[in-house]
Amino acid sequence: MRDETLAIHAGYDGDPTRAVAVPIYQTVAHEFIDASQAGAIFDLELPGFHYNRINNPTNDVLERRLCALERGVGAVTFGSGQAAVTQAVLNVVRQGSNIVCAPQLYGATHTFFSHVLPRYGVTARLAADDTTGTMEPLIDEKTTAIFCESIGNPAGNIVDLAAVAELAHAHGVPLIVDNTVATPLLVKPLTHGADVVVHSLTKFIGGHGTTLGGAVIDGGSFPWAEHPDRFPMFNQPEPAFHGVVYARDFPEMPYIVRCRTVGLRNFGPTLSPFNAFLLLQGLETLPLRLERHEANARRVANYLRHDPRVEWVNFCGFADHQYHRLAETYLGGRAPSVLTFGIRGGYQAGLDFFNSVALFKRLVNLGDAKSLVSHPASTTHRQLSPAELEQAGIPPEAIRLSIGLEHPDDILEDIDQALAVCQERLLSRQYAGSE
Repeated sequence: MRDETLAIHAGYDGDPTRAVAVPIYQTVAHEFIDASQAGAIFDLELPGFHYNRINNPTNDVLERRLCALERGVGAVTFGSGQAAVTQAVLNVVRQGSNIVCAPQLYGATHTFFSHVLPRYGVTARLAADDTTGTMEPLIDEKTTAIFCESIGNPAGNIVDLAAVAELAHAHGVPLIVDNTVATPLLVKPLTHGADVVVHSLTKFIGGHGTTLGGAVIDGGSFPWAEHPDRFPMFNQPEPAFHGVVYARDFPEMPYIVRCRTVGLRNFGPTLSPFNAFLLLQGLETLPLRLERHEANARRVANYLRHDPRVEWVNFCGFADHQYHRLAETYLGGRAPSVLTFGIRGGYQAGLDFFNSVALFKRLVNLGDAKSLVSHPASTTHRQLSPAELEQAGIPPEAIRLSIGLEHPDDILEDIDQALAVCQERLLSRQYAGSE
């Protein structure tokens, strides 16, 4: 089936009531048939639902659907996108490990890597940029993953996934890719060599700004058993789960089985089945929404590019954009509806625009049906130093727009009036400074 069909049907063949919509299994647990079945489920000898912190029938459909869209072998859902990022990384590290990362990261991911992981003896090494040339010198025998975002948020860079995957595999480590901004409809990282995909389902997949959720999808391709010293968690008995040896006992998908039985089970960042139900509703319309998102974003980007009040526009849909070639390669010439631009007047002008919009919603989400605006330097990335902001591709004046589904003329009219306010205030500041 094609993506548009998978988004509606994958992972669900009905339930005993023959319900057409996926039911919400709002239950804490499922009854065992007898002690023998209970023991077999706990020992991972039989599949089955038992306690809903670990698995749930509603969540299972969402996991199967995401897995089908990403071309993976297994998936686990989590209560938020940040929980998914956390568990995706914790699944492969131990004290003394390091991971190598592209620097263009979502603000909370940057914080987790730079300030939380080190407290547990794990180092995140940020490369100078998103290319293999700056990543490779950072890899050593204690590196256990390379991490990047397929499309950086908010930098808008596009990573050469095949090249980075080749680098990772040459050094015996997996490539983990956050595919939130692109969604599996623009790019499928697993088909380009990535080993694990992470999503914040809160964004485009939910699509309505109502529901938190995250997911980790396993490509089933990384040879964990070939690297027993680097990855003992997959090759030695797991004391946290009945002594199972994941690479031996689950050779087709050891990563995702451990992610569920150690990460989800013991940390407990479970996705509510009601949230899974809402995310399934959003996923059904994702293909159509992305078409309108992109069409509106192209109009906005072209408008901004020709406005003298705007200094620069970062949109990979432009033929002369530095990442346009990679957009052609990985996105099939399409472009995301998240873009950034800079207004004349620097940091204060960015704040003025943020404060002056009327239709746009001032918040730090993206991928909503509604058009959204944020000023990263004062919100999601405000904890970064000026040098870190520059490395992450975030100038102080940068405005991030997530273009929604409204009529494009209404979107442009709001941008125009906010730019007019910025221009007026800039002239006032210049006049006051000249006196």
